[in-house]
Amino acid sequence: MKLLWGFLFLLLASCVHKAPTATHYEHFPKTEPIPYKNPILDFYSTKDAYGEFSNFALFPVFVDGQWWATSEHYYQAHKYDKPDLIFWVQSAPSPMEAANRGRDQFVPKRADWDATKDMFMEKAVIDKFTRYPELKALLLSTGSAKLYEHTKNDCYWGDCGDRSGKNKLGQLLEKVRASLTASASGSSEPKALSESVKN
Repeated sequence: MKLLWGFLFLLLASCVHKAPTATHYEHFPKTEPIPYKNPILDFYSTKDAYGEFSNFALFPVFVDGQWWATSEHYYQAHKYDKPDLIFWVQSAPSPMEAANRGRDQFVPKRADWDATKDMFMEKAVIDKFTRYPELKALLLSTGSAKLYEHTKNDCYWGDCGDRSGKNKLGQLLEKVRASLTASASGSSEPKALSESVKN
């Protein structure tokens, strides 16, 4: 019986590792990369303009040698350090379900989560915005605008809905944008992110 379960686990895992297709634009509107003129840009829902910036946007990422259906799947899965729990989140059928599994209060989180969560988010966001030319172009089209994940539902990654939050996701997107801009101009500055930011 254990052998059968082991085989099924490997079979499911192999399906997750296959390169998936980005299906975002089959379900949500596309934001055209028109130069953004305002000093502030709010984003949150995948249904709205710049919804591509959301971690729920349906763009698979390839991080740590594996495919993840969305950046949300990767981030939420790494709240755990046990392979079976990571796979449980990785195999979630939607980013919302991945988030729900990652937020399960009855499943213990990794001890170093507070110290490592920014790193995991950075790895996912870097891959997302360097893997897809349309996302890279969209991020660069925002120019020097201040980016806010505008929601009262999150005061760490978002702005708490009133700009009082830490807005860590908005800040991270700005850092990725700065690195992509520097790379496009041939400059070696700024080195704001890890060397994994691709040209």
